[in-house]
Amino acid sequence: MSTKRALLIGAVETAAVAFDAIVRHPGWEMAAVVTLDPAFAGRHSDFVDLEPAARARGCPVIHVDNINRDDALAAMARAGADMAFVMGWSQICGAAFRELFPDRIIGYHPAALPRLRGRAAIPWTILQGEPITAGSLFWIDEGTDTGDIADQQYFHVAPMETAASLYAKHMRALAVMLDRTLDRLAAGQLPRSAQDENCATWAARRTAKDGMIDWRRPAGDVLRLIRAVGHPYPGAFTRMNDADLRIWGGISSDMGGRHAALPGQVILRTPENFTVMCGRNTALTITQWSGPEKPPRLHAMLGE
Repeated sequence: MSTKRALLIGAVETAAVAFDAIVRHPGWEMAAVVTLDPAFAGRHSDFVDLEPAARARGCPVIHVDNINRDDALAAMARAGADMAFVMGWSQICGAAFRELFPDRIIGYHPAALPRLRGRAAIPWTILQGEPITAGSLFWIDEGTDTGDIADQQYFHVAPMETAASLYAKHMRALAVMLDRTLDRLAAGQLPRSAQDENCATWAARRTAKDGMIDWRRPAGDVLRLIRAVGHPYPGAFTRMNDADLRIWGGISSDMGGRHAALPGQVILRTPENFTVMCGRNTALTITQWSGPEKPPRLHAMLGE
C-alpha cells in the first residue's frame, strides 16, 4: 500500500488535532501545512501556531491569508498532495482551490450535519439547547457544509455544557474519526453518505458584540449565553462605567422574587461574587468575571 500525501489547511486546535493524527499514521505523510502567519493570530480566538510542530518534523509550511489567491493556489499545487484536509479555516473553498483536489477535500464541522451548517456551531449548539450533537467529517463541495458525510461521531451535550467543555468533546471526537477515516482512505476507500436536506438547519455568523448581556432576559437565558460564548471565545459582557465587564461564570439564584429592583441592578455583593437582577423576577450570581478588580457596588446599574 503506497503512502498518501496530505495537505493540511488550518490555524486552530482542530488543525493541531489533524496534524497529530496524520503524522502518526503509517499510511500518510504530510506534504505541507497551510496556515496563518502568527501576525494574523487575532483572526481566531482559538488560534494555534502550527509552524513549530511542522518544522520539527521537516514539514514545509505555507503561510497564506487567503487560500483562494493565485499565489496561494500555486504554492499548494507545488506541494504535490493527494488529498487536502481543511480543519479550522474560516474561508470558503473557492472553485479554483477545489479544482486542485477534485473530490479529494475533507473538512470538519463541529455539528451533526446537516444540522447547524454555517458559522459558530459550538455557541449555537448551546444556545439552541441541542441535547445531542456530533463532529462531522465531510467532503467539501461548492456549498457551505453541504457535502457528503465521510464520518460522524455523536455525543451528548450536558445540561450545563460550556463552550470550553463542548470544544474539548469535539476535539476528542475529531481524533477518533480521523484515525478511522485515515485508515479507510489509505486503503483506497472513499466513504460517502449524502446529507438529508429535510433535516438541514443553518447557523448564522456571530461576532464578539453578540455576547452583550440583556439583563431583561431570565437568569437561565443569561447563563446560557455566558456558557455558550465563554473560553475559547470572547465571552459574554455587560457595560459598566463605560467599560466592558466580562462575565465567565454564574449560578442561577432564587433571590429575584425577594428584591424590588430593575434588571441589571446589583442586589447582593460579597468579596467573592455579586448577584444581578434579571428578567421575570430571577437573579444571577456572578462567580467569575474580568474587568474591575472588585465586584460592582451594590445597586450599580449594569448594561448602561
